[in-house]
Amino acid sequence: MTLDRPALKRRAKETIATSKPSVVAVGVVYLMLGIIINMLSARLMGLNISQSEITNYMTYFSEGNYDAALQYIDRMQPSGGAHAIDLLLTIVRSVVEAGFIIFLLNTIRATQPCFGNLLDGFGFFFKIIVLNFLMALFIILWSFLLFVPGIIAALSYSQAIYILVDDPTKSAMQCLRESKALMRGHKWELFKLQFSFFGWALLASLPTVGYAVQVWTIPYTSMTYALYYEKLVGNYGYEEPVYSY
Repeated sequence: MTLDRPALKRRAKETIATSKPSVVAVGVVYLMLGIIINMLSARLMGLNISQSEITNYMTYFSEGNYDAALQYIDRMQPSGGAHAIDLLLTIVRSVVEAGFIIFLLNTIRATQPCFGNLLDGFGFFFKIIVLNFLMALFIILWSFLLFVPGIIAALSYSQAIYILVDDPTKSAMQCLRESKALMRGHKWELFKLQFSFFGWALLASLPTVGYAVQVWTIPYTSMTYALYYEKLVGNYGYEEPVYSY
């Protein structure tokens, strides 16, 4: 059994074209929230350095007074409060991301999708936090072995967030185990699916114009991955089969 990527992507485009509310419109709101969160985070965690402070630091450094130079930099580091707010912003970003997945699945299943789905993740935000933490921890631990095991781990756990939003009563560890089982024999096909969006990813990473590109790439890629999850769990209620033999 092989994945028919063109058919999967075609289904994603068709679903986006007929969606109500528009997947693109909800995607724009999701994108704007992400941009605002990233800007706030960058502002909070950036060094607040003026030209005079840079001059003072360089003076200490050139004089060989390294302790004073390091202390000077330490004083300009973000405060504990800034770190706490940045952590809160990270949590909000994760919850909204889960909400966007809820919206996509509701759109696919025609179960009353709405803009408010973006906030639905707050109903089980603690589990989202735990899941993201455990995923990051396990992927990092596998990456210590070699780069490839880290990639394999990321692919193995890729469906965990979908499983959680599908059934918030499940624990984070249960979602990770089920994702691992679900991806058994499918990791390579998902890797190829992700790589097929490489060109779009490059365009989306361009300064300024990248945001305009993301207006399409975020709905398109996200809908494709949501449809991929639907096929993995056996929801075959579509006229055009995604898998071909």
